[in-house]
Amino acid sequence: MTPGPQENIILDGVLLGKLRAGIEDIFQVDRIETPRQAPQGTILFMGDLLMRDSEAAYELIAQRWLAHDYTPLLRRRDGQIALIAQPGIVTPKPSNPWINLALFIITLISVLFTGAAIECEGCIPATLPQWLAGIPMMLAMMAILLAHEFGHYFAAKYHKIAVTLPYFIPLPIISPVGTMGAFIQLRQPFKTKKQLFDIGVAGPLGGLIFAIPLIFWGVANSSVQEISRGENSVLEGNSLFYLAVKFLMHGQLLPSFERYSDLPFWQEFLRLLAGILPAGGGTDIFLNSLAFAAWFGLFVTAMNLLPIGQLDGGHVIYCLLGEKARWLGLFLVGMMFVLGIFWWSGWLLWAILVFFVIGPGHPPPLNDLVPLGLPRTLLAYVMIFIFIILFMPNPLQPL
Repeated sequence: MTPGPQENIILDGVLLGKLRAGIEDIFQVDRIETPRQAPQGTILFMGDLLMRDSEAAYELIAQRWLAHDYTPLLRRRDGQIALIAQPGIVTPKPSNPWINLALFIITLISVLFTGAAIECEGCIPATLPQWLAGIPMMLAMMAILLAHEFGHYFAAKYHKIAVTLPYFIPLPIISPVGTMGAFIQLRQPFKTKKQLFDIGVAGPLGGLIFAIPLIFWGVANSSVQEISRGENSVLEGNSLFYLAVKFLMHGQLLPSFERYSDLPFWQEFLRLLAGILPAGGGTDIFLNSLAFAAWFGLFVTAMNLLPIGQLDGGHVIYCLLGEKARWLGLFLVGMMFVLGIFWWSGWLLWAILVFFVIGPGHPPPLNDLVPLGLPRTLLAYVMIFIFIILFMPNPLQPL
């Protein structure tokens, strides 16, 4: 019987001997396997490390196998340690920074245009004063995005992982703030959960450094007016944190509806959080463009912290749960489908995007043996708490 085209067969006994010789003082080999569905040339060494420090052991193995064009992977399997010899070395390719600069400039103009249009209540800005009115929103939005993306960028540089500069996404008119955000590209895989975690949390924490003070300032300087219902009336959406900010700055829960005036505080709070809006009059805060940019920054941060796939929150939850995080991701995608049908239709789009583009699972780092450590574990729970208080169940809801 001839093997199928997907089977992995080791044909070079000399190469196998060289790979094993390179680890004999680092890894005790109990048996050698060839995973059948793995890429051609993949070798699995089952056994145990002879060194306590798995990070140091991994670096030694990687250095020795480099000459043979092999990348090591370390995993735990069935009470043993699996050292996987994977053919090929990832060589980072340089990116073109002019593309990043061009997208950044176009996004600046796009956000400036959108901010100016908001300030002149939907007009097409044509005069210099109208364009200048969009500067506060542009500065606020770009400060949050830059801090978020460069948080990822500098964390990757700290861990010596090849990374691109941020790619900004301009989207005037369609996006309420003139952009769909930004992203960076890692040109190398993560080596450990520590690297994965640090790079994952650095973005949201960086963005919040600007978003939090800006939302307090913006809400304090936005007016509270009577609600006007109509085709263009939209409730931006509440989170635990945003409701608290409005209460602290204006001394009341907003929006405030006449029909909710006799409800206990906690019932009114929960209804506003869920976006359950009664008919009739009331009052609400009308955000200026800077405050709206800060609100949008908090909204995007919350969405990035969803504990799914390779979102920032997905990095955090994988570091805590490992491969079990995939099941949580699948459950949350299912929940988003349900919420999209019965609650906010935007969850349907997010469910499709996460499931088919991002994916509900998370690939392990090259060395999956390194523990996260207590300080990072505590910070991971802090990030989960931040996600909970920033999460908006029903954003951008028509009144």
